Amino acid sequence: MTTFPLPGLSAPAEIRIDRHGVPHIRAASADDAFRVQGFNAARDRLWQLDLWRKRGLGLLAADFGPGYLAQDRAARLFLYRGDMAAEWAAYGHPRMRTIVEAFVAGLNAYVALTEARPDLLPPEFSAMETRPNRWAPEDVVRIRSHALVRNVPSEVARARVLARADAETDALRKGLSPPHATMPLGDLDPARWPDDLLDVLRLATAPVGFDPARLAATRDAAWAWTHVDAHGKVGRQRAADAPEPPGDGSNNWAVAPSRTATGRPILASDPHRAYALPSLRYVVHLTAPGLDVIGAGEPALPGISIGHNGTAAFGLTIAPFDQEDLFVLALDPDDPDRFRFEGGFAPITRLRERIPVRGGADEEVTLGFTRHGPVICEDAATQTAFAVRTVWSEPGAAAYLASLGYLDAATPEAFGAALRHWSAPTVNQVYADVNGRIAWFTAGKAPIRPNWDGLLPVPGDGRYAWAGFHEAAALPSRIDPEAGFVYSANEMNLPEDYPAEARKLGFEWHEPWRARRIRTVLAHQPEHALADSQALQGDDVSEPALRLAHLAATLAAPAEAEARLGAALLETFDGHLHAASGAAALVEVFWVHHLCPALLQALVPDPDTRRLLPPGDAQALLDRLEDPRPPLDRAERDALVERTLAAAWRDCAARLGSDPATWAWGRLHHARFTHPLAATGFVGPDIPPLPMGGSGACVMHAEYDPETFRMTHGASFRMVLDVGDWDAGLFVNAPGQSGHPDSPHAADHAEPWSRRGYRPLLYSRSAIDAATETVITLLPGAADGSSAPSPSS
Repeated sequence: MTTFPLPGLSAPAEIRIDRHGVPHIRAASADDAFRVQGFNAARDRLWQLDLWRKRGLGLLAADFGPGYLAQDRAARLFLYRGDMAAEWAAYGHPRMRTIVEAFVAGLNAYVALTEARPDLLPPEFSAMETRPNRWAPEDVVRIRSHALVRNVPSEVARARVLARADAETDALRKGLSPPHATMPLGDLDPARWPDDLLDVLRLATAPVGFDPARLAATRDAAWAWTHVDAHGKVGRQRAADAPEPPGDGSNNWAVAPSRTATGRPILASDPHRAYALPSLRYVVHLTAPGLDVIGAGEPALPGISIGHNGTAAFGLTIAPFDQEDLFVLALDPDDPDRFRFEGGFAPITRLRERIPVRGGADEEVTLGFTRHGPVICEDAATQTAFAVRTVWSEPGAAAYLASLGYLDAATPEAFGAALRHWSAPTVNQVYADVNGRIAWFTAGKAPIRPNWDGLLPVPGDGRYAWAGFHEAAALPSRIDPEAGFVYSANEMNLPEDYPAEARKLGFEWHEPWRARRIRTVLAHQPEHALADSQALQGDDVSEPALRLAHLAATLAAPAEAEARLGAALLETFDGHLHAASGAAALVEVFWVHHLCPALLQALVPDPDTRRLLPPGDAQALLDRLEDPRPPLDRAERDALVERTLAAAWRDCAARLGSDPATWAWGRLHHARFTHPLAATGFVGPDIPPLPMGGSGACVMHAEYDPETFRMTHGASFRMVLDVGDWDAGLFVNAPGQSGHPDSPHAADHAEPWSRRGYRPLLYSRSAIDAATETVITLLPGAADGSSAPSPSS
């Protein structure tokens, strides 16, 4: 047991770390619990937390040099710059500021310990010759660019497609649902927009990378590091055909006791984000008088957002409402600090800020702001500027922080009332409690657009403006439905009678495969068990793969031998993308490397238009294959399928060997957790590549880079709860709970996660005590670094 002081505590507290890396915090008051949570987050995730803060505030160049100046400037454009009193009040929690202050005080207390005891610093700081900085409570709420909002990149892509083609062509890029006729482009001329239009927006949201060339960049080369590829990597050159990154997904469901084997509700949640080391989510248990919550949050925030409070359980997914718009501003030819607005001109406010730079003088940058939001691009040649109107500029939009409001909810009605203050990201929340009640809510700030649909950029001349936000009561929800279950998977789930066309919450949703599979499975399980939820979270059935296999297997007498072999292999394919399946390998290679590119070429002959479409809307493309018509009639369709199937067979033979009996999807498709500093030579946890099944179309959501087949996005965190039998709860958080490379919990979840395994999510005092491996006792007092714990405790 380790004991040391923590300033500000009202009474002794302790952290009990169980054998699965979960810290169980026991404190004498809620304020103490949040203070200890901040301290513990720093103890386990200090390198990650420090990067989070410096990236969000635009302070990377101070640590890593001139190559990060452009990213720092971009991040500063999207900081919350409004009234702080309004900000704290917007979350609807009377103690929001107090809680954040306690959390930050605990975090800073650990930073102070590292100043007295440098040996407590994670090794990344020594490797990069940096030190963590102290936090202000405002840092937690002012940083916005880590949140998930949408859809400016899609607006720009749609405008460019429509300028060259038509709405049917754009549907191959991204289909709309419910069916909707996009407004015309009007007097916009996308052909004149600069190629770097979105660079600043992408930089503001990009992760921090450590390319050795970027770290070595000189002041003269600093502003070359502005281009972001589809995987978030910042570089000096734009990838001409880089597609938009895959959307972050998630699944959740809650099953009523009338349909479970236990007679209690079951709730499951597995949010999908980019795979990373350390993981995005962090599981923690907070216990104090009036507070006993366990689950996952983000380490830089107090509380949790996914988990339970001993009475009610909750889990979330993204509901893809549209929370941002691009405004095109016509600059005054005589004064570039003004733009045309309502028959006259409106100002662009210029702010000058100094960015500290490692090894040199501060860099002064200029930031532009308008009534439409920050300016992300200015083109002197066309006298045009572009501004982003985003929910990030609104009070209360720090991502996930509003979850503090529902930590004590004990009824669906109380849970829904807390969600009235949720701003970002827009979410589907599912709920279940010990009284057998279940519910589904959507939540978030949804802009009211009186005269446009949000699907295209609009002129900033005053004709278009947000008119506030829809009331929470206007967003769809359902309590105790007759079906006996609720679920979501980012699909278009607005009820049939919902006035979607009038309210225009959004028209760009995820493809329906995961949601359809979840609904089918739950509807056919009248006695759903905990193991069934585990199996469903790991379900690798792919509806698109099954449909592709059917197309291939029903070819009429293919002339090419390889096409006949491919059709025979896929004839009995059942849609499961098992890691050991050769048919799974063939069907995925067939689609991503051969059929999809060839189909786009056949449907969109113009290469300049076609390059705007990848990765493409799989639902629209599959529907087009199954309903052949000019310019791709049935004979041409069959010839295309045959030709690309034969090419896919040869491709698999080259990659996996000539004997198809040895082919396996997992030999191509793999997860790999590498340390962010690996390119610099830093040695992190030793996690070998993990062969995996599935794809982005499966419930298990294993999205991958089509060039390397390396998994990029998916459910690194999974949770399944038997509501009321809390010690039966299960979770996994890959690659591990800790962010410290030397911790035994840095990578201990990776291998079981790859097998779709779980760890106990223990809740009762007796179960926690029996599983405790490490105890850290905290005493009120001044932090002097004495008796400090081992950093890998």
